Order: sequence, then structure tokens, then C-alpha cells
Amino acid sequence: MIIETRCTVCRTYLDSEDLFCSNCGTENTKGIDSEGVGIDPAPTTAQQASVLSFRCDQCGASMSYDASAKTLRCPFCGSEKMSSRSDARTLRPSGVVPFQIEQSQAESLLRTWLSEGFWKPGDASQRSTLNKVTQVFVPFWVFSATTETAWTADSSSVTPGARGNWRPMSGTRVGTYDDVLVGASGTLTPAEVQEIAPFDISSAMQPESIDLNNVIVEEFRVTRRDARMRASALVEQYEAERAQQSIPGSIRNLNTNVRIQDMRSVPLLLPIWILVYQYKDQPYRVLVNGQTGEVFGTSPFSYVKLTGVVVGLLTLIVFVVLVVVLLSSMQ
Repeated sequence: MIIETRCTVCRTYLDSEDLFCSNCGTENTKGIDSEGVGIDPAPTTAQQASVLSFRCDQCGASMSYDASAKTLRCPFCGSEKMSSRSDARTLRPSGVVPFQIEQSQAESLLRTWLSEGFWKPGDASQRSTLNKVTQVFVPFWVFSATTETAWTADSSSVTPGARGNWRPMSGTRVGTYDDVLVGASGTLTPAEVQEIAPFDISSAMQPESIDLNNVIVEEFRVTRRDARMRASALVEQYEAERAQQSIPGSIRNLNTNVRIQDMRSVPLLLPIWILVYQYKDQPYRVLVNGQTGEVFGTSPFSYVKLTGVVVGLLTLIVFVVLVVVLLSSMQ
């Protein structure tokens, strides 16, 4: 059961699982998680006692640092404008997936990634300067659910002897999902979350068994309710894709009716390396999955190669036109 309360500032209705008011951002000081995960307003464990909470004034990311940290810098945007949040409340994760990729491996993966791809400059890997490498545990909601889907569509796979180019098809399927990821970060985009996945959730460990004092831990900024809406949309998208895979030929007018049942979620911390590098005075950010080594980020674009491709195409067009004109004059 979800207990509704009102924000003490703007009086917007809040779910008990909401850490902050979605309207004005005020903390919900009366929250008790509806699925049994405690919200700890004043952590008292030895591991959490030495951790300080800060908010980046530039990008809005909230994270915890070791109290012994001398220089505070946001790993997401690089800003040093950090505001202390002494009375911060955060959601306690159910588990933590440990890092399996070391820093040296992450740096090597970045260099390899920069050397791949046609549109990157050929010297990007050699001339890029690595400015910052940060180990961050990023918050995620991990959803599980079962589905019952009914679909209809028109297929171009026509039965021999039929009088049309399309024929109607329909079907049903039952699905199971165990690891639908929804980012709870305040800075990572849904596209970045999807590109950096997947993670092996089965390797998650109890938070007390991992030293979280010497790394940066981003705090949960997306409520379970908002994450559930995103998870439902993702499940419906996956069901439409699976229905499409079962239909032969070309497809039009695909419609799906998805019934989602037994949706559950757990809050987890997942390992991500955030690397900031510089190429010709321009900074770029890359994410490396701390478990699998998957790389995703921004990279410089080679306008020299683009110019070469355009010139090559124009040269080919001019050559074809000249050949056609020459053949026409010979007739």
C-alpha cells in the first residue's frame, strides 16, 4: 500500500516512496518505502558515518564523498562548485554490483574505442589527453515483470492464390523480464543508460560487504514511481519488438496490447568508470561499464574525412556525367 502525504512547502501530493517533491524539490521527511527498503534519514553504520553528501551546482548531480577527500569535483561535468548537504536523505540500495574492470583496463578500452570508427580522427587515440578517471557507483532501479501480449498486424507474406498484397495476422505471447534497467541518476540520460548496459545483476553483493567510503556514490534522484513508468514503457517497447520478430515479411499497422503483471523493483548501485579526455582543447566524456567493459560516450568528428567523402562523391558524379555525355555524342 502506498501512503500519500503532502509536500510541506507546495502541498503537492507525494507517495511514501518519493524522496523529494517532484514539483519543488523539497525532501520528503516522512517517507517509508512501500516495498520494504528503508529510507535512512540519519545513517549510523560505521561505513556511512564517514561519508559526506554534496550536490553539484552546475549539473545537479547528488553524490557522497569520503570525508577525507581534499578536492571535490563532479565526475559528470567536472565542476568544482559543490554544495554540502549535511541533512541529506538518500535511499539505501538493496545491493551493489562490484567493479571488475580496473582503472588501467578502462583507460586501455578508451584508447581502443578512440581508434575505432570511420568518422573519428585518425590520430584521436594518440593525441587525446586523459584528464580525469573516476570510479562511480551509479544508482539504478532494476525491474522484473511478467507480460501477456496480444498483437495484430498486416504482413506482406501473402498466401499463394490470395488476391491482395497484404494479409492480416494476429497472435499472443507470454513474456518474462528480470533485469529491466532504469537509471536513477540525475545526470545520465536514458540513452546512456541503455548503451552502457547490460549488467550481470546476479553478481550483486550486500552493500555492507563493499567498501563504499573510498569511491564516489551517486544518490538516487529518480523515485520508484517515476522509474516504474519508464520501465513499463520499456517493457511495452520490448514486447512490440518481439512481436515484430515473429511476423514474416514486411509489416504495417502493428498494434500491441500488453498486460504487465507482478512488476517488482529493487534499488541497486552499478559500477561505471567516467573518463574525461581532451582532444585539441575540446573535452569529451566517456562511460565504461565497470563490469563488462562496454564503452559509450562522445568523440571528436573528422571533418577532413567528411570533406574527402564529399569530394569523392562529387568526383564520381562528374565522371559518370562525362561518360554518359561521351557515350551520347558517339551515337
